Amino acid sequence: MRHSESGHGGLIHRFILPAALAVCLVMPAGRARSADVDLAGKRVAVLIGEGFHDGETVFPIGYLVNRGAQVTVLGIEPGLLKAYNSSLRMAVNRPVSKVGPDDFDALILPGGKGPAVLRENKAAVSFVERFFKTGKPVAAICHGPQVLVTAGVLKGRTSSGVSGIKGEIEACGARYVDREVNVDGNLITSRLPQDLPAFSKAVAEALAAGRTP
Repeated sequence: MRHSESGHGGLIHRFILPAALAVCLVMPAGRARSADVDLAGKRVAVLIGEGFHDGETVFPIGYLVNRGAQVTVLGIEPGLLKAYNSSLRMAVNRPVSKVGPDDFDALILPGGKGPAVLRENKAAVSFVERFFKTGKPVAAICHGPQVLVTAGVLKGRTSSGVSGIKGEIEACGARYVDREVNVDGNLITSRLPQDLPAFSKAVAEALAAGRTP
């Protein structure tokens, strides 16, 4: 399957769709959005790096856009980034150095190999640190919490995540929990792709509740 551009800001530029992602696609224009929560007017940033995980990126985007949210894909610089686990390519809508926490109502950090790239970039780490300190929802799944570790914002917090980063989470002064989804104030974390439905629902509920300072 080949796409030159999606109908939602060019988020998905070109891909061969893995079967597991079929349910994550954004609804075509003109179809009714999901009615469980209304996220119209909510602005969500999804920060990715080269080697992002396809499902952990596309599933939350589809889930939130189908409920009315506006999603912007951020990266270190404009261009196409490739998933490490499929041929999916995502277009970066805006470089992270050109945006600020006031531009969005929530931040999502997918896993994969992208977090290891992001945590080496000063602009990305600075943005995540500043956004977290606003108290607005920050959601990270799988390896996503690695960026929060580098940003120095997890001390005293409780975080889930893939088991392989348990040591990193605990070394920075946080408590690790092996949980499908964990909500600790403005921090929402999950472990693996199988947790995506609960993870995405928690993000949507936080947005709908307007959990801001």
